[in-house]
Amino acid sequence: MITQNLALYNWNNGVIMIAIFALVCITLVAILINFMMGGKKEEGTEEEEQ
Repeated sequence: MITQNLALYNWNNGVIMIAIFALVCITLVAILINFMMGGKKEEGTEEEEQ
Protein backbone atom coordinates (compact mmCIF):
# COMPACT_ATOMS: atom_id res chain seq x y z
CA MET A 1 0.00 0.00 0.00
CA ILE A 2 2.83 2.42 0.83
CA THR A 3 4.53 1.89 -2.53
CA GLN A 4 1.35 2.82 -4.35
CA ASN A 5 1.08 6.15 -2.51
CA LEU A 6 4.72 7.14 -3.05
CA ALA A 7 4.23 7.54 -6.79
CA LEU A 8 1.52 10.17 -6.27
CA TYR A 9 4.00 12.92 -5.43
CA ASN A 10 6.17 14.45 -8.13
CA TRP A 11 9.60 15.58 -6.93
CA ASN A 12 10.62 17.29 -10.19
CA ASN A 13 9.32 20.74 -9.27
CA GLY A 14 11.12 20.77 -5.91
CA VAL A 15 14.38 19.59 -7.43
CA ILE A 16 14.20 22.27 -10.12
CA MET A 17 13.50 25.01 -7.56
CA ILE A 18 16.41 23.88 -5.36
CA ALA A 19 18.73 23.86 -8.39
CA ILE A 20 17.66 27.40 -9.36
CA PHE A 21 18.12 28.62 -5.77
CA ALA A 22 21.60 27.07 -5.61
CA LEU A 23 22.53 28.69 -8.93
CA VAL A 24 21.37 32.11 -7.70
CA CYS A 25 23.32 31.71 -4.44
CA ILE A 26 26.50 30.70 -6.27
CA THR A 27 26.11 33.66 -8.65
CA LEU A 28 25.66 36.13 -5.78
CA VAL A 29 28.71 34.78 -3.94
CA ALA A 30 30.77 35.04 -7.14
CA ILE A 31 29.67 38.65 -7.64
CA LEU A 32 30.55 39.46 -4.02
CA ILE A 33 34.01 37.92 -4.34
CA ASN A 34 34.52 39.83 -7.61
CA PHE A 35 33.69 43.13 -5.88
CA MET A 36 36.01 42.33 -2.98
CA MET A 37 38.96 41.38 -5.18
CA GLY A 38 38.51 44.14 -7.75
CA GLY A 39 38.32 47.15 -5.46
CA LYS A 40 39.80 50.36 -6.81
CA LYS A 41 43.25 51.08 -5.50
CA GLU A 42 43.96 54.77 -5.13
CA GLU A 43 47.21 55.96 -6.68
CA GLY A 44 48.13 58.54 -4.03
CA THR A 45 47.35 57.23 -0.58
CA GLU A 46 48.38 58.98 2.63
CA GLU A 47 50.82 56.25 3.58
CA GLU A 48 52.81 56.66 0.35
CA GLU A 49 52.97 60.47 0.65
CA GLN A 50 54.56 60.47 4.13
